[in-house]
Amino acid sequence: MIPDNFEYHKPDSITGAISLLSEWGDDARVIAGGHSLIPVMKQRLTDISHLIDLKDIEELKGISISNGIVKIGAMTTQHELIQSEELAKTVPLIREASLQIADPQVRYLGTLGGNVANGDPANDMPGLMQTLNASYELKGPDGTRNVDAREFYEAAYFTAREDEEILSSISFAVPNGGYAYEKQKRKIGDYATAAAGVLIEVENNICKTASIALTNLSDTPVFCEDAVKILIGNKLDEATIQKAVTACVEASEPVADVRGPVEFKKYVAGIIVRKAITNALARA
Repeated sequence: MIPDNFEYHKPDSITGAISLLSEWGDDARVIAGGHSLIPVMKQRLTDISHLIDLKDIEELKGISISNGIVKIGAMTTQHELIQSEELAKTVPLIREASLQIADPQVRYLGTLGGNVANGDPANDMPGLMQTLNASYELKGPDGTRNVDAREFYEAAYFTAREDEEILSSISFAVPNGGYAYEKQKRKIGDYATAAAGVLIEVENNICKTASIALTNLSDTPVFCEDAVKILIGNKLDEATIQKAVTACVEASEPVADVRGPVEFKKYVAGIIVRKAITNALARA
């Protein structure tokens, strides 16, 4: 199908993009990689008169690591995340997760900012950013503000970003300890039936820090706070891990769809979380 008529804009600065959003309001949308927006436009499921392409805005690109903080521009592609040796060395969890997103064709165009800003509960990066306790930088006509990834998602496709704001970058502290991103999907390129990101730091056989977040098991990513509390301060034996897995499954609220009924998804979630915790612990 062919989209309805629209006017195409290609600003070269964040200020220019924000100005266009402010001018055209609900009639305008920004586009990054376009994997979510273009199909909707082609099916004429949304009424967009002005399309604002962010591709030429250099301020939105790049990866920097300084003083223990990673900052990634919103227009950085999944392919660039995978190819960055510095990022892979410092935060290997990013490469591990990015390699499981869709396929190479999608990853060449798909951006980190688009993946996290869209609010799609099936996207991999929102849950991963919650695992990393990331912060999102939002720029708009009223200035710049930061929102924690764990507070950003309100419901499916609804986030804390205002209509005239642009997500400009994602930042997080370099994590310590072991890591894992595990994902079950029906086929290559599919969204997850269930996925989990895990970080675990162990000291003297006791869990010092931990973080777990789930993907596509609710209408938003799920940060498993109760499971984290179970792990921290305890030896990660079979009983403790099982309690954490159970807490994660209980925190999930999947819905039945083409990937399976609720009972199946919860069962898969338990397997995926256990595998992620086990692999992260082995790397800790």
